Amino acid sequence: MHHECGAVTELVADAMGIRHHVSTISTACSSGANALMYGARMIRAGMLDVVIAGGTDALTRFTLNGFNTLMILDQQNCRPFDDTRTGLNLGEGAGYVVLVSDAVAEKISPWCRLAGFANANDAYHQTASSPDGTGNFLAMKSALDMGGLQPADIGYINLHGTGTQNNDSSEGLAITRLFGESVPPASSTKSFTGHTLGASGGIEAVFSAWALREGIIYPNANFSVQMKELAFSPVTAFSRGNGLRNVMSNSFGFGGNCSSLVFSKD
Repeated sequence: MHHECGAVTELVADAMGIRHHVSTISTACSSGANALMYGARMIRAGMLDVVIAGGTDALTRFTLNGFNTLMILDQQNCRPFDDTRTGLNLGEGAGYVVLVSDAVAEKISPWCRLAGFANANDAYHQTASSPDGTGNFLAMKSALDMGGLQPADIGYINLHGTGTQNNDSSEGLAITRLFGESVPPASSTKSFTGHTLGASGGIEAVFSAWALREGIIYPNANFSVQMKELAFSPVTAFSRGNGLRNVMSNSFGFGGNCSSLVFSKD
């Protein structure tokens, strides 16, 4: 039984014969997204040409007991961004992407480009985001700034959307602050996968890249009641062929560790 957070990284690296650079990032629910940022920075610095980055997490009794102690587990199907939400469903899985340098990208046909990314920490509470979503807003705004994009350029947001009272409210308020009255289609794929914790940033990066490739906007399952504090609601119907150019993926972890990724098609 492996408990050390880098154990899976070492197993994957050994299986793929990777020896040059192996590293693990553990920042709770933003781990996978931060791994992508780290890999992208190494490529930009000329240290590497190809990086496999993402995240994985597995269900354990320890994890279940911990979230049960926090009283944020929903015994029913979770309902992200629904006014009746009472907590999250835990999931498990893995999601990885291959990042390459511009020189390598010229020789292949990449799905999309990691155009912008940012991490911000509101340092509000060990297990809660600030009520007004300060870190969430800063991460999203900074990711747009890096990509040279405006809020209106985003065609879809893959929400962090855990289904807890605090997370959904703070993320929603931050989105309203950034996008105003023109919030693009948004949904939480955690309504299908559950919250995969350290894996979620990697899994949802894959979902976001696939959304750009196929023009997909994913539905937000189990939604029925509009949140009172928000003027927008998540998308509830699957659609394809949307001509997406830019997709934002949010991963907001414990301790206020907030990360946003922006993927672009051109």
